[in-house]
Amino acid sequence: MTARRFPGVVGRALALVLLALLLLVCAWIAYAAMGIRSASQTSGVIRLPGLDAAVKIFRDERDIPHIVARTDHDALFAQGYVEASDRLFQMDLLRRFVYGRLAEIIGPAALSADENARVAPIRSIVDAQWAHMSGSDRALLQAYSDGINAAMQREALPVEFHLLLYKPQPWRPQDSLAAGMATVLDLIDRWDDVIRRDAIARTNGAPPIEALYSITDPAYDAPTVPSEIASVPAIPSRSPRTQTAFVIPSVGERPPVGSNEWAVGAVHSSTGRALLANDPHLRLGIPGVWYLVDLRGKNLHVAGGSLAGTPGVILGHNENIAWGATNGTVVTEVVYRDPLAGAKRRIETFHVRFGRDVRFTYYETKHGFAAEVAHGNAYAVDWNAVRVSASPLTAFNGLDRARNIAGAIQALRSYPGPPQNFVIADRSGAVAYHLAGLIPNDPFWGLRVHATTDPAYPFISFDRLPHAGVSRSGIVFTANNRMYGAGFPLRLSPNFAAPYRARRIESLLSSKRRLSVNDFAEFQNDTLSYPECDIARDTLAALRRKGLRNDAALRPYISALQGWNGRLDPESRGAAVAWELRRTAVASFAKYNLEGMTQPYQASADNADLVLLMRVLRERPRGWWPNSDYDDLLAGALKTAVRTYGTRMLQTWGDYAKVTVKHPLSSMGFSFLNGAAFPGDGDSFSLHVQTADHSQSFRAVWDVGNWDSGGMVIPSGESGQLGSGHYTDLSPTWIRRQIVPLPFSDRAIRASTRETLTLTPE
Repeated sequence: MTARRFPGVVGRALALVLLALLLLVCAWIAYAAMGIRSASQTSGVIRLPGLDAAVKIFRDERDIPHIVARTDHDALFAQGYVEASDRLFQMDLLRRFVYGRLAEIIGPAALSADENARVAPIRSIVDAQWAHMSGSDRALLQAYSDGINAAMQREALPVEFHLLLYKPQPWRPQDSLAAGMATVLDLIDRWDDVIRRDAIARTNGAPPIEALYSITDPAYDAPTVPSEIASVPAIPSRSPRTQTAFVIPSVGERPPVGSNEWAVGAVHSSTGRALLANDPHLRLGIPGVWYLVDLRGKNLHVAGGSLAGTPGVILGHNENIAWGATNGTVVTEVVYRDPLAGAKRRIETFHVRFGRDVRFTYYETKHGFAAEVAHGNAYAVDWNAVRVSASPLTAFNGLDRARNIAGAIQALRSYPGPPQNFVIADRSGAVAYHLAGLIPNDPFWGLRVHATTDPAYPFISFDRLPHAGVSRSGIVFTANNRMYGAGFPLRLSPNFAAPYRARRIESLLSSKRRLSVNDFAEFQNDTLSYPECDIARDTLAALRRKGLRNDAALRPYISALQGWNGRLDPESRGAAVAWELRRTAVASFAKYNLEGMTQPYQASADNADLVLLMRVLRERPRGWWPNSDYDDLLAGALKTAVRTYGTRMLQTWGDYAKVTVKHPLSSMGFSFLNGAAFPGDGDSFSLHVQTADHSQSFRAVWDVGNWDSGGMVIPSGESGQLGSGHYTDLSPTWIRRQIVPLPFSDRAIRASTRETLTLTPE
């Protein structure tokens, strides 16, 4: 009897288990649905401990908070509160990414990212920065942190916490320093790239390393200071190889580290004031990188973009000055090849959700932390963030309070990096430029790894870095290109970003005698690409010389190139053909010249591969393609692109290069968190930068002193909460390429206010 009843017992047990699982799934869905509907409180009164006095938070039609407090402490407390209310999951994910603690919430899939994140001793770095800070800076960080924790306790958790079934830990002031390190790590010259460049330099038969990583394209060089262009050695001839290697480009280019900025003094302005524009190019995602905010305290009134998780304004303006920044693309660390014997060990423990704890050993030699270990040796990194215990936030705090350009330059003297090109304008109508940050005077300039016997190299003094003095007639601009001209004695970089955007800025700024706010906004949306124009033109000429202009298979694509106006606008036809032609030509050229080393080269090139191709096509040295037949290179690249991508390339650029703004959890199946779909609009080499995963992260234009003019826009929405109504509401404005004023005066704020929240002491 027992044996006959057993299957029924098992069946009932399985049914109960399935029912329990179903109930758990239903409970999880219901819990997640609560998070989808949740949004932060943006009106009414909230009583909170820790405030000195009542704080008013006026939200405008874009949901941007305008914070008015009686003390700077309360202004920073309120900023922490509103940022955590709108962006808490983004902030928590950032600190987990930097600390190497993603596996604790995601599981084994994130373990390799965590292991890589802890190569550099980030926690030790931020703890040292905290200890090094002045008491006043620590107090402001503490106030901001207290505001975040108050929001954690008071506001509903965003949907991502519901989906992943965890709650955030309390925020420490040091966590804001860590959150800031996320952008630092994105902007430095990576030590992995130094190691790759060294490996290429040591490869038998490889082209000269200085040619592979050309400092600029001399035909388009556009230095900020001085205006006289420095000479660049010609591309040398080399011993020819025999095999042609047309290849399909890898999916997705390495995103360029880029940004644009420019400013003109009052002499060149139609408003009689200085004008300044800035559009940093960072990762395209939702929520966006920047949180727009207007802060007013006792000794503070500043507006612009804050990096989620960091206090104050990083890029924007106060009552007296405006400033912008672009990445310097210069050397940031020195790498050594050290013996592993005698190195210090650091054992890190990783807590892995759904798995066991994992321990990993890291090493530190006399020169710094070990980025890679192999065969008894270590690639050791001497990084300024380790050597100097200074936080960039101190300098930005100084910029937030600077009264003129001189005060801003003084604040930048304490800026450790990553090195940035700062453009500044003040109410006097003057503009100025200065490269700032700690740059080691490395004789290899990041092209080679040093021997263990080589010394530590001092930092270049602030006053020796490229700069342009204060002037009402000044015109200053940078786009990550080589910023110095003739006479500057230092290389500074393995290779600056390609100069094509900088040359386009220079051309546009000289196109009118007097420039307006609208001109600046239009320039930011310019989609002309010099390299694609040149390669398309040269390819048409090559096809004519090869007798291929009437090839039936190529005819539609030749026609598209002939009719293309050089712009990558959404409605443009021919842009996709030019784009794939350029990518295929660059990839094939690199493959031919660096067989077996192509990927390390292109991964570390930052478009030096394109600059090299552009120069070879122009200078025609021998040996860089079979029989030095560069017409064959271009014609073959077009044929390969046509075979690979076909008639898809005849679509409009808007359809061909359409981009969906993705949420970090979309790869886990939560695609409903994604943002808007952007039509193709520009590429890496136009001023309007947009690629599959990088874009302009904001656009700002300031009419300096008339702060309610100009404006600032971001790609998605101010809030990171789906239920807020402000998750993607700014995307239509972004797609239409509009600039929207950011209210700053009392009158403008009153006129734009839609909701008012009061934080009052408990």
